[in-house]
Amino acid sequence: MGTVSKALSLLTYFNHGRTEIGLSDLTRLSGMNKATVYRLMGEMQESGFVEQADGDRSYRLGPQVLRLAALREAAVPILSVSRRVLKDLSEETGETTHLSLVQGTQLNSLSHAYSPRHAARVMMEDAEVLTYHGTASGLAVLAYADPEFVDAVLSGPLHSHTAATVTDPEEIRRQLEEVRCSGMAQSIGGFEAEVHSHAVPVFGADRQVIGALAVAAPVSRMTPEQSVLIPAALHRAGQTLTHRIGGAAPADYPQEAAA
Repeated sequence: MGTVSKALSLLTYFNHGRTEIGLSDLTRLSGMNKATVYRLMGEMQESGFVEQADGDRSYRLGPQVLRLAALREAAVPILSVSRRVLKDLSEETGETTHLSLVQGTQLNSLSHAYSPRHAARVMMEDAEVLTYHGTASGLAVLAYADPEFVDAVLSGPLHSHTAATVTDPEEIRRQLEEVRCSGMAQSIGGFEAEVHSHAVPVFGADRQVIGALAVAAPVSRMTPEQSVLIPAALHRAGQTLTHRIGGAAPADYPQEAAA
């Protein structure tokens, strides 16, 4: 990993639940030595990517990150476009919907919507890092990702989130074949116990997968009716989102939801 990659990797440890991180915690999370972390954070602070807070004892993201995020949204307004799609999909299914994007080697949750239909719902967090092997979103992305990317993911550590998480690379590859046939991935309790998720890939202008759109529901509400409604609604929403951001699905992507 080069110097730039090491520095950027430190930014991935910030999320909604960890908006400020001290030097010792960054060292522990990254596995780098403390002197290296200190030097990299100092360089990023000079460039405005991070700034010090809480009496200079911790770091938070700096204004340069906000500027780049605004430029990205102006160029490819996926966040603003996705909010309408997520809301409509949540209203139709009565469940939590969320969008995740591939950012480097990570899959990050970008936005979500809740349905007011139920008090009990699957909770999401924007900027949450999702694993490729343990989530429906991750499987939807891997099914249409470059083979080299898939190999890299499956050759790395595959953490068990729950007792239902599949960590056998060969079994995951079998699942990916099923996703390519149907155009949709499913995960039952793979990332969070008692949660049944469906996901479809989202494609960019070059027909390459850039993320996934998903519906997450408590297993207890996955009735035969919902098992039909959710895949059909999600498939339509995925195509809508891909179209609205100027993307296009590859020729082998199923144009209709599997019955």
